[in-house]
Amino acid sequence: MTTKLCRLILGVAAIGGLAACTVGPDFLRPKAPEAQGYTPEPLPARTTAARVGGGEAQRFVAGLDIPGQWWTLFHSEPLNALIERALKANPNIAAAQAALRQSQELVYAQQGALFPTVGANASATREKSSGAAFGIPGLSSIFSVSTAQLSVAYAPDIFGGVRRAVESAEAQRDAERYQLEATYLTLTSNVVTAAIQEASLRAQIAATQDIIDYENQQLVVLQHQFDLGGASKAAVLAQAATLAQTRATLPGLQKQLAQTRNQLAALAGQLPSEAMAERFELSSLQLPADLPVSLPSRLVEQRPDIRAAEAQLHAFSAQIGVATARQLPQFSLTGSFGSVASPITNIFSPHTGVWSIGAGVTQTLFDAGTLLHQKRAAVAAFDQAAAQYRSTVLTAFQNVADALRAIQSDADALAAQVASVQSAADSLELSRQQFQLGAITYLSLLTAEQTYQQARINLVQAQANRYADTAALFQALGGGWWNRQDAVLTDNSDGFWP
Repeated sequence: MTTKLCRLILGVAAIGGLAACTVGPDFLRPKAPEAQGYTPEPLPARTTAARVGGGEAQRFVAGLDIPGQWWTLFHSEPLNALIERALKANPNIAAAQAALRQSQELVYAQQGALFPTVGANASATREKSSGAAFGIPGLSSIFSVSTAQLSVAYAPDIFGGVRRAVESAEAQRDAERYQLEATYLTLTSNVVTAAIQEASLRAQIAATQDIIDYENQQLVVLQHQFDLGGASKAAVLAQAATLAQTRATLPGLQKQLAQTRNQLAALAGQLPSEAMAERFELSSLQLPADLPVSLPSRLVEQRPDIRAAEAQLHAFSAQIGVATARQLPQFSLTGSFGSVASPITNIFSPHTGVWSIGAGVTQTLFDAGTLLHQKRAAVAAFDQAAAQYRSTVLTAFQNVADALRAIQSDADALAAQVASVQSAADSLELSRQQFQLGAITYLSLLTAEQTYQQARINLVQAQANRYADTAALFQALGGGWWNRQDAVLTDNSDGFWP
């Protein structure tokens, strides 16, 4: 009888599944923007070049793919080692991986609602009855009752509400997957940016120390000239003040360097007190010569934040179907088979079997608009997700356009800054000679010194900007996560799941 009951329940479930429909909208991926580029005018073939470290010309290559380990294009072994360690130890990566595992388990849990629920129970009781209840005083009996039962319950997904719930859970899982990719991209970009910042600060500190040494030498010369009557006390004091001002900038740079080192340690998943072997200098970084410019139609495929927003949109679309299905009749099938016997040794004896089978349908007739408003709320949530998706796309295109503009401007600025440093150095040398000949006052020499000092610092910052904005372009284009060696292509999606 058990076999017949199970076949009946599963047969009805199969019929219900075949006759089922799926209410609610079918999700369609948003179309990519029909843009032809990221800037109103065509990009130049290459950037301006400058004869200084980090001043190489860069080419914009349309459609060039991005390597999964894009940071290796800077050809820095310390940077590669630090990022590899950060990817293994950073807690944000571990948290995103756990969130992905959780979302996958929730998919499995939701899929369970598509199948019947089978339960088993058994009980045994021993009871004494009194004949007084039946008008026979003095009569009593003691007996045992044992029960074993198998029950099956199934709610046919006639209108597809459960399947829409599964679809929503799968979309949420995809969103978590792309959030993990976004976490990878953010982490690697932050490490590269912080490493470039450290290199810049080291160069600024070195330039400042050179300036301090020069100004100190000038002070010694002026003091000697003053002792001989060849310079005024005012000139000596002015030089001493300039030296003190320059020295005052050094602690601020050193503080920034220490804080940047602490940031790199945290990104690598270690405490600031732990020694970090990696050290970054601008001279150890190489500027990538070829810069990828992805087709605008591909950007929505490459940016993990856009893919995550799309998955969220899909999830909310499916929730409209879930809310719609709740407004329709709900069907249920139940069945049970078991045995009731006394004593327990007869539990499976002939003629002790009991069974039941039933079907039900429920339909809400009045709920003060609860289900209707829940559906309207699901539609509003979808509209909100659609607006957020469009905002994410606009921000992505803005990020790429900003990076492209910055790279061009950085190249021009660096070339101009190289010329500025050369001019300031020539002016300082001429002013020094004229001051020694008494042709100009010390204030004119001091102005030339200060101009040269600022030009040196600006040059270092301009060099660092080229590296930083190049990294920003790789980040804005998605970072090549689809080419990562540690990513695995899933069977149910066109994305990657590490």
